[in-house]
Parts: sequence; structure tokens; C-alpha cells
Amino acid sequence: MGDFPSHLVTAPARPRSGRFKASVIAVFVLGLCLLLAGGTAAPALTSPAFLISGMREIPSPPKGTSWAPAPREADGLRMVASSDGQEFELHTAGGVRTFLPGVDLGDTTPGHLPGQGAISAAQHRAWFAAMSWLGLRVVRVYEIHPPAFYEQLAAWNATNPERPLYLVQGVRLPDETYVKKRNLFDQAFTTAFREELQAASGAVAGDLSRTAVPGRVGGAWTADVTPWLAGWIIGAEIDPHAAAASDRRNAAVPRVAGRYFRNTPQATPTERWLAARMNDLAGAVAKRGVSQPIAFVNWPTTDPLRHPREPLPQEDLLGVDANHVLPTADWPAGTFASYHAYPFYPDFLRYEPELAAYEYEDRRDPYAGYLSELRKHHATMPTLITEFGVPSSLGSAHNAPLGRSQGAHSEREAMRINAELLRMIHGQGLGAGFVAGWMDEWYRSTWNTAGHQDPARRQLWHDPLTNEQHYGLLAMDAQGTAENREQRLLDSDAWPAREVTSRVDEEYLHLRAKLAGSAPGSLLVGFDVLPGLTGEPMPGSGDRRPDAVFALNLVGHTGQAYVREQLDPMKLDFAVPAADRAPAPSGWRPFELIVNRPLAKLPAELQNAGQLRHGSWDPQDEEADSRSLWQIDGDDLTLRVPWAMLGFADPSARRVAVPKNGKLTTQTSPGVTVSLTASGTDQGIGQVKWSNWNRPFYAERLKQGAGSLRDAALTVTTGGD
Repeated sequence: MGDFPSHLVTAPARPRSGRFKASVIAVFVLGLCLLLAGGTAAPALTSPAFLISGMREIPSPPKGTSWAPAPREADGLRMVASSDGQEFELHTAGGVRTFLPGVDLGDTTPGHLPGQGAISAAQHRAWFAAMSWLGLRVVRVYEIHPPAFYEQLAAWNATNPERPLYLVQGVRLPDETYVKKRNLFDQAFTTAFREELQAASGAVAGDLSRTAVPGRVGGAWTADVTPWLAGWIIGAEIDPHAAAASDRRNAAVPRVAGRYFRNTPQATPTERWLAARMNDLAGAVAKRGVSQPIAFVNWPTTDPLRHPREPLPQEDLLGVDANHVLPTADWPAGTFASYHAYPFYPDFLRYEPELAAYEYEDRRDPYAGYLSELRKHHATMPTLITEFGVPSSLGSAHNAPLGRSQGAHSEREAMRINAELLRMIHGQGLGAGFVAGWMDEWYRSTWNTAGHQDPARRQLWHDPLTNEQHYGLLAMDAQGTAENREQRLLDSDAWPAREVTSRVDEEYLHLRAKLAGSAPGSLLVGFDVLPGLTGEPMPGSGDRRPDAVFALNLVGHTGQAYVREQLDPMKLDFAVPAADRAPAPSGWRPFELIVNRPLAKLPAELQNAGQLRHGSWDPQDEEADSRSLWQIDGDDLTLRVPWAMLGFADPSARRVAVPKNGKLTTQTSPGVTVSLTASGTDQGIGQVKWSNWNRPFYAERLKQGAGSLRDAALTVTTGGD
């Protein structure tokens, strides 16, 4: 099988997508046969992008003008990109491009952690082809990727010279010891970062060899991608408390006056440290005869603007200003201001009067106002938004104006918002918009669900309630293992259900029930995960065993998920007054997530994440809503139940979260016993059992609605090409 990713071989898709996969394979083989026979297959038919489900529906990109690099030279240094005042310029054969639509790419896949080099060469080939097909012109990475990334990028660009994919290379901080030590200037920390900067300059030039260590990839880098290297973004989002303490400790550190980067007199110690590191990188790069724009990571928490209405002091504690870190005449490619800026956080986006009143395209839009303020502040350099977007998750982590919250979006809605934001970033005169990110990343956590999970095994399952796992343009759909396929739980003439089957995968417990002919108007679906835990039954039922319940209105197509009070995950979060919680039967709680903890003069904000949407979730269905969890068609009832709604901290090891004094403890579940209740009749269904897993199976799929982002990407490039 060569280097094809194992999940494409061992994890077949569900029946609906199986026909599509077969057609893709047939097309791929046909193209290969034509090439071997000396013929020429149409590029649209042989594109490796079509290994990804859903890409076939995206029209072929227009030919347009050439994006081949046309580097310029200044002071003996070659550069394919540079800054000119507030414009970021990419020099191409088709002219100077002043706006770059791009995407952020992580370095891991389901079942793996960052630094483990889990992405295969075949995946890189398919992904680069898909990015180009979607009109994305830049891929941004946060750290040194394995050699295969650069090899495949160089190969793709050599094969597609008129439509190359440009690279913005990141260099990560070596660790977060500066936070603990409150000192960016710590010698060991600074030395390690300087070594990583040197290594990165070698990796992109194909001149690096090093061994792997935990959290850091190793290998031999031999591919030179500098012809398509559009810039650098070093570091990470700075912790404001640590940097403020570091500034106090290092107040006497002099300004940097390096050969390539310098500080202005107003520079803070943090800005001096960043200027020194940018100068280090520029020195390493210049030795190779090239120059690229260099910037540092920034975010609204440490932006140089003031936000007096921000309710959290840490969000306006420290300003880090790119205007205080400037290139010298010896660095012709220049610099830019780089921001990770989302429309949902911090809260000053809701409370600053100037932002709230800002008018954009005939409506008030605080995010547009924030973009305008950033560009206005950086009057002498380009401003690039290098992370933006909203996740297509069931759970949310923060509310936002205009419905752009941190989650609770369907795939179509998330893609529509992302497209809207990309157009806005371009319309406000900024130099780039990089959507975060390319694929869903299972290992990620977020503040309002992290405490409910076993952090050591989070990468082995996929949680719809954790928004951070759902930012990708590619869905990484759970497939389940061969041992955990369909089980028959019930086959009888009983009521309310005659037949029930179950299946588990890394994201959901799936149930399919054939209801009796006289189907009830409402139904309780009970789930007993810990037999030793009992309590008050749900109203209408006499069954004390269930620990979680789906209450379904089969006529009105509404529903609500409840969890037994002893398993309520909110106990592991910030204290929320009972009066702020939604009403529930005695001994039960609706499944809720906190999306804003109580602040001064501001109450806690909650999301009813247990509101059960009815409808199709089939990606092939144009009317599908990816957040739907149940549907009924005649007597056929289908449910998919997120593991978190059953209280699981780690379904891969069958561990259930049991809050004790505000802390997470876990107990092993023997399986999930299912019951149904209708019209006062309780029906035992059976127990869903599954084998523990240490390797997840998944399939890649372009999310619904990605075509809208593709249209926006084409619109914001010059001439739509």
C-alpha cells in the first residue's frame, strides 16, 4: 500500500459514502491507466484531492493568471514576498498579490498528539491538492513539520507551477517555562528558542538533520521550499501575566539594535526580546541569500489597543506592539503585524461602545470595527489575520455578537460565517486571512469541557461538545473498530419498541429502533452507565437505573438531554447559582455548558447543549444539520448520543466522570444499559458493550458548506483567480 494512510484502507465508510469512494477509486485508477498508456487524463479526474469525500462537489477552479513566484532582489537577498507600507505583497508572474487567503495546518491526526509526525505523505498530497482546489493560496504551519511535509509541498508546487501553494512558516516556543518562571529572558528558555529558530531556517531550505525527542519531530530535511516561502510568524500567544512580570524583572534590558531588526524607544522588554529573536532568525535566513517578512504571534489579549470596558483585567493587562519592532534597511522583505483574532473573544467585542456602534455593510459589526482599529494602529506595516473562524461543534465556549459564537454551529453555518469573515478581512484592507484550521483535531481541549475528560486519552475519541476539536474544513469522522460494530439488543413483539440495534464509534453511541405500530407521542430513552448509581426516576417512568435520559417529543420533534445530578459535569466547573440553571426534575439536570463564568456585575452564561435537534445528519443530504442527534421516520427512530452526554470522561477505556468535591474521579462502566419509557410503560432493551480501543479509526470528509468559503477565497484574490 505504500504510504497511503491506514485509515483509508482499514476504515471503510458507511454505506451511503461507500458508493462515492468506489467511484473515486475508479476515477483514480482510470487516470493512472491513461497516464501509463501515454494518454493524458483531465486534471480534475486525477486530482488527489478526490481521495477526500466531498471534494468532488466543488467545481474546478478557474484558470486565472499565474501565481508562479516571481522573486525580486534587494541588497543581494532574494524575496518572493515583502511589505510596502500597509500592503503585504506576494510577487508572482501574474502580478503583485496584496491579499492572501490561507489556512492553518496542524501536525497531527486522530489518535496522535502534536510532535508525533502522524500525517502521511499521501495525506499531504491530497490535502495540498484540496487546498488549491478550494482557492487557498497559503498554508501556515506553527512549527517545524516532518520532512514529508516539505517534500510533498515542493513536489506539489513543482507539478503545479502556475498554482503553487505558498508557505508561512511558524517557529514554536520550546515550552512554557517562561510562564512558570515569569521570565521571557530565562537563559535556558531563550537558548532553546534560538536553536529552534536556527533549525527552522534549515528545515525550509532542506538543510537539517536531527533526532526526534518527545514532542519534537526528527529526520532529515532535504527539500528546499524557500522559492514559495511567503513569510515567518514566530512564537505563540503570549501569556499576559507572565509577560508583565517578565517586563518588570527585565526593565533595564536595552533596546535591540540588530543588523536586521531593531526596537523603537517605546519598546517594552517583551518587545525587545521578540526583536532579538526576529533578528536571530533573519540572520540565519540571510546566510542563505533570501529574505522573507518576519512577524511574531499576537492576539487580542495582548494587542496594543486599550479596552476599558473589558470585564476581565487580564484581557487588557499588557500590550505588545509590532510598531515597536521594525526591520532595518538590511532586511528588505520587512515585517507585518500578525493576529489570531476571532469574533467571539474577548468580551470587549461585546462591551466597547465604539466597536458596538461600528457600521459595516449596513449593520453594526464589532468584529469589523476591531479589524479597522488594528489596521489604523499599524499605519506603517501590513496587518494579517493569521487565525480566524468559528467551529462546527455541538458545544460552545463563548457567546458573541451577530451569532458568531465559539461553537453551536452546523457545518454549513460555520462555513458561511468563515466565508463572511474572510470577505470582511479583505474588505477592511488587511493583507491576509488564514482560516483555522485545515482539519478537526481530536486531541484539543477547551476550558468548559477539559475538566470533564481524561487528558491522557483525549486524542483517542472525538467530543462534539468540545468546540476546539471542530474548527477544521475537513471533518475527521469517527468510524469505529471492527469489534465494535452493530449489536442487536432487542427483537420481540414488545412495546414501545420491537427491534433495537446499537453501534459505537469514537464519537457516538448509535441506536436504531423500530417502534410498535401505535407509536407514542413522547418517549424517554434511558442510559444506565454505572449500575451502582441510582436515584429518582424521570417523571413518567418508574425506572431508577438510568443515569442519562433523552426526552423526545416524537410529534413536535423537540428533545432534551438530562443527566443524573450525581454525574452533572457542571460540578467540575465554576460555581453557578442554582437560580441560573434551567429547571429540571428532582435529582436531574439538563445537560448544560458554562460559556461565561460569573464576572463582576455580570451573571454566568450557560448553553443548553442538551437541546436535541431533530433531523438528518447525513453529509450527502442537502438539508442535513450536523448538530442533529435524532430523527424519526414513521416507526423508525434513530439516535446518536455523544459520549459526554452519557457522562463518559473516556469512552475508549469505558471510564465515566464522577465529580467528587469539585474534582474529577472516574469509574469503569460495564456497558450502557438502554431502556425506553412511553405512556408510563418501562421497557428494558439491553446492554451495549464494546471493547476498549487504543487506536481510533476515522475518515476524512470536506465539511458541508465549504463551497461558500471557496467562493469567498476566489473573490478576495485579484480578479477572482
